[in-house]
Amino acid sequence: MSHLSLLMPAAITGAVVLRAAAKRGTSPSRSAARRSGPPPVSLAHDHDDPEVTALRTAVTGGDWDGVAAVLRPCRDQGDHGRLTWLVGCVQDLPGDFLLEIGRSRSDDPLARTVCGARHVAWAWEARSGARASQVTREQFDLFHERLRAAEEHLYAAVESDPDSAAPWCFLTTASRGLEHGHDVTRRRFEAGVRRAPTHVALHSAMLQQVCAKWGGSHEEMHGFARESFAKAPPGSGMGVLIAEAHIEHWLDLPKADDAAYIRSPEVVEELRRAAAASVLHPDYSPTESPYPALNAFALAFWLAGDRASARQLFERIGDHPTRFPWAYYGNPGQVFANARQECMKAKPAKPAK
Repeated sequence: MSHLSLLMPAAITGAVVLRAAAKRGTSPSRSAARRSGPPPVSLAHDHDDPEVTALRTAVTGGDWDGVAAVLRPCRDQGDHGRLTWLVGCVQDLPGDFLLEIGRSRSDDPLARTVCGARHVAWAWEARSGARASQVTREQFDLFHERLRAAEEHLYAAVESDPDSAAPWCFLTTASRGLEHGHDVTRRRFEAGVRRAPTHVALHSAMLQQVCAKWGGSHEEMHGFARESFAKAPPGSGMGVLIAEAHIEHWLDLPKADDAAYIRSPEVVEELRRAAAASVLHPDYSPTESPYPALNAFALAFWLAGDRASARQLFERIGDHPTRFPWAYYGNPGQVFANARQECMKAKPAKPAK
């Protein structure tokens, strides 16, 4: 579920924080206690998007008509990226409302999509974000059971609304969890791409499949990110795939090697090119939130020691950190605050020629 255009469920984030802390040889609480610095920045924001506020209010109140009033215009306009992102903003909300809406409105592909997405998040809540060796057989069984239920709803949505890309995005994630293999996952990804060629969330879901931690490799992951980015027009959000890939590569390396990797001139230069052609490009104006991608580049530049470039991102982010990817380094609100304070002291980056 780690994906920059979707919100990482809290159940996953806690385990990610613990894994990241283990990689760095300390616990988040002890590390935070040793640090003196700015207070953590709250993650409880709605991306300055009133529709997110309205959507979350409707879900919390069990108001499907209110949910549909926000989501249906996106589908009617063919804005697959925003539709997927908005669904991701509520797929981790607790309660039975979204889990049941697919049955009570079985003929509504939008309800089936939202229900399927909620089942995907619910499945990861059962599994947790721990390493496979630390997940019990019972957890795996429940994880797979919920993912199979998600697939049922999502395929029903595909049959009722064959032009929608959103169900394919969540089916791509479900395929990874069910270990269907690269070929099946890629077929689902390609089905979505045929409907929305520059769907960032869909590409991010596929990038996770080709990561080393999911049976791929660093070479395959970087190749996928670069190929996808190269096909995208200037100003597209697809540049974030480059940042995601380098963050994933950094995370997978031993502590003794990770800094040398992400601070290498080749990596820093590739990050700069990707940012310039995407989140820093004058034409960058995603209909979904810009904050997940801005945060991904901010973390990548901070890890890379490029404080001036990171400062550009922090200036645009303001008080809108996202849980992912900061949770990869520890408590996300605290890590963000510390990194921002450090980078805002740097000299502004020179304008690209």
